[in-house]
Amino acid sequence: MEPWHTGELLGFDFETTGVDRCSDVPVSFALLRSVNGEIIEHIVGLIDPGRDVPEEATAIHGITTERARAEGQPLADALEMIADVVADAARRAVPVVGMNVGFDLSILHHQLERLGAPGLIGRNWRGPVLDVLVLDRHLDRWRPGKRRLERLCAHYGVELSTSHDAGADAAATLAVLGALCRCYPRLCTTDLEVLSVCQARWHREWAVSYDAWRARKALSRLEPSEFCWPLAGYELFGDTLHEERLAALA
Repeated sequence: MEPWHTGELLGFDFETTGVDRCSDVPVSFALLRSVNGEIIEHIVGLIDPGRDVPEEATAIHGITTERARAEGQPLADALEMIADVVADAARRAVPVVGMNVGFDLSILHHQLERLGAPGLIGRNWRGPVLDVLVLDRHLDRWRPGKRRLERLCAHYGVELSTSHDAGADAAATLAVLGALCRCYPRLCTTDLEVLSVCQARWHREWAVSYDAWRARKALSRLEPSEFCWPLAGYELFGDTLHEERLAALA
């Protein structure tokens, strides 16, 4: 099997108005095409979310309401363009790559539907997807510390030029995926369909464990939709493959 990591990848990232994947809105985006580790196309931009950007969100990514309104693309236009790129990648079996990319894909899907357009499901999108958070959390499960992108970059020796900038985050995420492939060569020769099923399972296992920890701490429980990956509320990748294939990365 040809290793997928030398082919085309699509890095994807949003900066948003908040952390609710079903109701918050993007204010910037990045779509980076790479081939064999080299970025060959770099599409980034601001989005007018059609609402105020909360101060706490601006404190993270630096995008104010005024700047988003003055420089951003209309929300519907930006989402349609991004969905076209993501759907085209799927048709060509090009994986979408992100850090906690289920968050970004869920926002894209739910906001398209909110605006009356077909979401990713309505566009027959089914991946493939590579999420460096899910992969790292499974493959190096006992490493202590948080798993934010800055921490992953430091651990894998990847430069992150500007944290919480969509373009910089997407580029760093692609580099982290490359580092994961070097650390775990079996990743590169595992079929992308198998990896999608594995990641959905690994995310659910993590969510079950994390939800139990929150219960023990008397914290609010996870929403049922949060157990699903890569789209909140949708089971896209069932465990339909042979168990020995799923066990390839166990």
